[in-house]
Amino acid sequence: MPRRAPRAVLLRCCLWAGLLLAGPAAQALAPDESVRLQATGSVEVAFSPWNDPEEAILAAFEEARELILVQAYLFTSKPLLQGLLDAKARGVKVEVLLDADMNRPGSYTVLPELLEAGIPVALETRYTNAHNKVVILDPHSPSRAALITGSYNFTRAAKTSNAENLLILRGNPALVRVYLENWKRHKDEAQILRKQDAEAWRRGKANGRKSDRTASD
Repeated sequence: MPRRAPRAVLLRCCLWAGLLLAGPAAQALAPDESVRLQATGSVEVAFSPWNDPEEAILAAFEEARELILVQAYLFTSKPLLQGLLDAKARGVKVEVLLDADMNRPGSYTVLPELLEAGIPVALETRYTNAHNKVVILDPHSPSRAALITGSYNFTRAAKTSNAENLLILRGNPALVRVYLENWKRHKDEAQILRKQDAEAWRRGKANGRKSDRTASD
């Protein structure tokens, strides 16, 4: 059975108030455009430190059957790392995009473990901050496509001491397709890493915020 966060108030609501229907196929965004989609499906909400967004994410990982695409600013959480490794072990394809500066060599990041597990990782170097916190789940499945987003970083501090919000949106394949196209655009710009690059991240320590950068989760 999928996990559910203990004592977490995970709010679920249905969104049926339609905006402007963008059509069944999501279009790539032009530089000056936004996209409006029909609101449909369900929304799961969790707030830290009162709820447990991490457990909600892990439960969503367990629901995936084909593909998990991650776009993260910080990634130090060992439980979330393990959730991705477990998904890969049961045959789910996993790929990860990370901010280059916040996951640079010497910093506390799960990047080496991802590479060593054979999970493709790419670093975003174009932006001052690649600040997205996004997970796309089974985007090609009309019934299972889901999206995770919000302010929540993949860190222990985000779970225990930060004020964060998390949304898990299910039942809106058009929305997932829009995020998928954006994820692909970012991947095309990113620097692909190789397994042998993992050792660089083990050397030294980097200065940074104690809650997220200089303490392992």
